This record gives sequence, C-alpha cells and structure tokens, in this order.
Amino acid sequence: MTLKNDYAYLARGTDTPPDEALSPALEPLAEAAPKRRRWWRRGQWELLLLVSAAYDGSRLLVSGNRLQAEQHGRDLLTAEHALGLSPEHWLNGAFADHSWLGVPADYLYATLHYGITAVVLFWLWRHRREHYVHGRNWLLLTTALGLVGFVAFPTAPPRLLDASSGFVDVLAQHASIGWWSGGGGVPTGLAAVTNDYAAMPSLHVGWALWCGLLIFRLSRRRVVRLLGLLYPVIIAVVVMGTANHYLLDCVAGVAVTLLGLWGTGPTMRLGPWIGAKRAAARRS
Repeated sequence: MTLKNDYAYLARGTDTPPDEALSPALEPLAEAAPKRRRWWRRGQWELLLLVSAAYDGSRLLVSGNRLQAEQHGRDLLTAEHALGLSPEHWLNGAFADHSWLGVPADYLYATLHYGITAVVLFWLWRHRREHYVHGRNWLLLTTALGLVGFVAFPTAPPRLLDASSGFVDVLAQHASIGWWSGGGGVPTGLAAVTNDYAAMPSLHVGWALWCGLLIFRLSRRRVVRLLGLLYPVIIAVVVMGTANHYLLDCVAGVAVTLLGLWGTGPTMRLGPWIGAKRAAARRS
C-alpha cells in the first residue's frame, strides 16, 4: 500500500484490514488504531448527543449578555449596509406580510435543522458506511467551531432587536398554529432553557450545507443531488426571512462548515498519531 492509502485506512475507522501490509513507518499507528476505532464506535451516538446538548446548552453561557448581544446585532446590520448587502428586511417583510410564505418557513425552521441532519447522518451510517466516520467528525468539528462563535460573539437575532429595527418575529406571529411557544422554534415549555443570543454563526445554515454537500457528493440520483444543493440556500432564505439570522450569520455558518471540512482529515489522523507515540513511549 502507499503511504497515503495507509493513512486513509487508519483514519476510516473500519475493522476491514488492508489487502497488503502497512508501510513500516505506520505500523505503530496500526497498533493504536483498533482501540481508537472501538472507542469511536462505542461512543459515536453518545458523543453526537453530547455535542448537540452543548450546542443548545452553550446559549446559557451568554444569557447575561443581552445588551452586548443586541449591540453586536446592530453592528452586523451596520456592516451589511456599508457593504450594500442587507436582504433581511426585504425577506422578513415578505414573510410577515404573506402567510403562505411565513407559515411554511416557520415549519421549515422548526423541523429541518435537527430532522434532516439526523436523517443524513443515519443514511451515511446505513448506506455509505465508508464515508460515515469522516462525515460524523466533520459535523462534530463544525458544531464545535460554532460553539466558540456563540460564546465569543454573543449576537441577538434580528427578531429580538428593538422595534425601531423594523423586524417582525414571524415564528411568534404564527405561534398559535405551531407547537412552538414563540420565536426561536422551540417547543412550548422549553423556551426558558435556551438562550436566543447565539445567532453568530448560523449553524442552521452550517448544518444544512453539511447535509447538502454530502447528499450532492454521495447520492446517485440527479434529482436528489440537486435538492442537496438547494437545501442550504432554502435554509438561508428561511432563517433571514423569519428574522432569526443576519446575512453575515449565514456567511459565517458557511465558513465554519468549510473550515470544519478542512480540519477533519488532520484531526482524524491526530488520534492514531498520538496513540502511536504513546505506544512507542511504553516500549522504550
């Protein structure tokens, strides 16, 4: 096997051995890899649930920064106006004035973020197993980067700015026909355990891009691949139209997803490398 393929085998997290012997330089990594693979397999769902809980729980860390979060929101709007890119008001006005746009957008916002992400993750595990570990780790790293943004730059979404901003909370506008208690799309009774000042970056857009790129790359049906490309675009329109995110939030969501993709390969190789170093230290 080539050195590159050896690394790919060790990073995949599969029990299937290579057809040929590993390169001598990577034999110590092979000793560490089985333990790492077993740990990831045993803890994969638990780890995903933990990161998902941290995603929502991290919002509690910024609950006391309301004034700062609102100022950050206004700063983002100012920056967008300076760039001549501020579609939020137009989209929000259209969604607020036309229920045939607003109501479907509310349901898309409140359901797809977790639902489609879980479906794609399960599809990878069930039907594209060779891509599952990489896809899962990519999602975890993207979410972790998003958590850093939530804490480092607490941001109030457009719907929570003062009335002079001109935004309408579209989810609150149609709360009587949904299961959510108001803005934010959370089920009734759970609003008190979340914090809304975590708009930057938009992981609604980030997770949607993760789903869309994997669907486009791995699906064999042309229509499904096209839907994969459209999905993050639709979500970006929805989150701005419902006044839950700014355009720059969406851009940042794309950025953390692509950064997560870039960093997934190196982080997957880091575990076996550390294991090999420890194994070599024990033998010496």
